[in-house]
Amino acid sequence: MKQLWLTAKLDIVESLRARWFLIYSLVFGGIVAMLFLFGLTESRVLGFIGLSRLLVTYIQLTMAILPIFVLITTVRSVAGDREAGVFEYLLSLPVSLSAWFWGKIVGRYLVIFLPVFAAMVAAVLIALVRGIEVPWNIFGYYTALLAAMAACFLGFGMLISAVARSTDMAQGAAFLVWLTLLLFLDLILLGVMIQEKVRPEVAVGIALVNPLQVFRTAALALFDPQLIVLGPSAYVILDTFGAAGYMAFAVAYPTALGFVAATLGYLLFRRGDLP
Repeated sequence: MKQLWLTAKLDIVESLRARWFLIYSLVFGGIVAMLFLFGLTESRVLGFIGLSRLLVTYIQLTMAILPIFVLITTVRSVAGDREAGVFEYLLSLPVSLSAWFWGKIVGRYLVIFLPVFAAMVAAVLIALVRGIEVPWNIFGYYTALLAAMAACFLGFGMLISAVARSTDMAQGAAFLVWLTLLLFLDLILLGVMIQEKVRPEVAVGIALVNPLQVFRTAALALFDPQLIVLGPSAYVILDTFGAAGYMAFAVAYPTALGFVAATLGYLLFRRGDLP
């Protein structure tokens, strides 16, 4: 356990010195600043108003940006260290492969989640100073969603980096995974539904395999418990899970998916040939 936390600490220190971390932090901090600057807390859209309006916009933007940041920075972990010859030194140190791999995950998780969470905290503090009501239930649930999203794509990133033999290949695969989950799956599913080749229940089930689609739907569930904006798909989701059940599913499923991906990545990494 001591080796694991030492590896995590080293990864955190290394990440804090990296240029990508500064850009990463500025992006999410900048999003919150711009939303306040544009007066989003004073507008009303689909019944969303005040800080609730800002938070729903923030998490929608985060769902598109966070996964690619997490994937690109994470896939360099194993693949980059393999290219740099770090494993040769690792074999000569009293650090197990499991402590190194899971320590990397712990350190990287803290590095990618805390800036996103800090931006939300900053939004709450600004709202309190301005006398704007804070929807604490929304803030708490969105924090859980962001934590689950970070865990999910961190697991995907570690799996890709364990399989890829070079950073270029790893980054290409990461971009393809992000683009597939963000766009391609929805387009394919839309085409299938238009041609009426599958039942709506099956289509919704396939859509919810995609963690990004799960996040999108859950982000609306707090404001629209009946999910009216989803049309007939809402009946399938609510009949299967219920409103509270789906909100729990939206946190548990991506987290479990990320853990499974990370575990598979570790098994492949442990069985692979070290340079």
